[in-house]
Amino acid sequence: MIKQLLIISLFFASTSILISQEKFTRADTLRGSITPERAWWNVLHYNLSVEINPSEKNISGSNIISYEVLQPNNVMQIDLQKPMQIDKVLQDGKEIQFTSEGNAHLLKLQKNQKEGKKLEITIFFSGTPKEAIRPPWDGGFTWKKDSNGKHFIATSNQGIGASIWWPLKDHPADEPDNGVKISVTTPKDLMDVSNGKLLKTIENKDSKTWIWEVKNPINTYGVNLNIGDYVHFGEKYKGENGTLDMDYYALRENEEKAKEQFKQAPKMMEAFEHWFGPYPFYEDGYKLVEVPYLGMEHQSSVTYGNRYGNGYLGSDLSGSGWGLKFDFIIIHESGHEWFANNITNNDVADMWIHEGFTNYSESLYLDYFFGKKAASEYIIGLRNNIQNDRPIIGIYNVNREGSSDMYYKGANILHTLRQLIDDDEKWRAILRGLNKEFYHQTISSKQLEEYISKESNIDLTEFWQQYLRTIKVPKIEYMFEDNSVKFRYTNIVNGFDMPVIAIIDGSEEWIYPKAEWTEKQLSNPISSLKIKADFYVNSEEVK
Repeated sequence: MIKQLLIISLFFASTSILISQEKFTRADTLRGSITPERAWWNVLHYNLSVEINPSEKNISGSNIISYEVLQPNNVMQIDLQKPMQIDKVLQDGKEIQFTSEGNAHLLKLQKNQKEGKKLEITIFFSGTPKEAIRPPWDGGFTWKKDSNGKHFIATSNQGIGASIWWPLKDHPADEPDNGVKISVTTPKDLMDVSNGKLLKTIENKDSKTWIWEVKNPINTYGVNLNIGDYVHFGEKYKGENGTLDMDYYALRENEEKAKEQFKQAPKMMEAFEHWFGPYPFYEDGYKLVEVPYLGMEHQSSVTYGNRYGNGYLGSDLSGSGWGLKFDFIIIHESGHEWFANNITNNDVADMWIHEGFTNYSESLYLDYFFGKKAASEYIIGLRNNIQNDRPIIGIYNVNREGSSDMYYKGANILHTLRQLIDDDEKWRAILRGLNKEFYHQTISSKQLEEYISKESNIDLTEFWQQYLRTIKVPKIEYMFEDNSVKFRYTNIVNGFDMPVIAIIDGSEEWIYPKAEWTEKQLSNPISSLKIKADFYVNSEEVK
């Protein structure tokens, strides 16, 4: 679903840090913007077929792209990254010529592309796709073997893009409206698990073809293939929208471990349907699939490699102890089904929509099963991982994400916002409302910000500017004078005046700092004051 991108020029300044302007190339623009060769057509469906050759680590296949013409044009941009190559392009049985500019390929279509027409092209491709060195962060194919010597293969390409291995319109603003069909041919003794539901399996002479179908729109970096000697088990979950198929695929050698660890999946579903609303892809089901890397949020095909233990590879990222109460990969990557897969950023500069909300979902899982204190301690513990090196919002139209602080700082921003709203039922309604208002859509951060401001009935303009678009952490300075306390904000953008809860001599009271000193009269002399830790601010007594 193609959306018009909001183009924002952001200028960041800091008195203590000099941020140099990054230089971008023509390739960055081709990758990260809605070019004229992308803007005129809307993707309706992908029919992707691929054959895997594990011994040579190469692949070949085709992609039938169904699209709608939005405005007349006959030059189409298709993305496929080297060393993969386009072998041939056909439309109506006729070969289409194309030129290449790096990883962008410009197809010169012969058929008249009239507005409103629904058409198809078929792209044949082949090559040895980039091998991931440190998946899922660097992206590409992972070629491993299990303990029995059988091939164990998976894709992961969030940052680098789906075009690392198959040809498509590789921009997050345009998801295929009617989903995707994925046909994967593997060696005969292996199974492929991809997104959606398994339609059928075809027995070939020396191979098998596994055909999967996704009925809903899907973000293309979420399209995946996972190949191994899998065993399958599953269950029917009674959820808010009826019966949901929950299926699990583990290596044969890990079947018993998986049956125990994956018991957390229906618990996750219960907590997240409570907080976020119905699972967004009932028609496509939910899967957990073991892979030879840590894991990722592939839509309806969540991948798992957390060694069948709680925490993040056995550790607690928060240092609070609460991070060992759940399997990080099951909870975090499944949280992305709502934030990343249901609601998708339309420019990677707004990737915090994916990662901030999903990191925050971990604390909501704890809240649901262990209470608010657990959720609070977990989120506050994550602050030790915040760097404040650059803003959370990235640079638009050049495929540039913001700081990795989008995870831990993003979660703390949302936790702070919950305190500010000070009404948990309203906060829950906002989270559920987001997933209803923007159901199966690609959106900008600005759209999300405006929705939360409207639904909370709070003007959050400076709040978002402060936390998303600067690296400044608000600081409250305070001083005591007889029976009063004075306080003010420093290190803030103009107009930032977020109220916070101060704990004054053990009692909680709202205070309303601004850039100017404000005085609060009290009935008795004060011996202590601290800002409630749930607010992401710094504080200091001024003598």
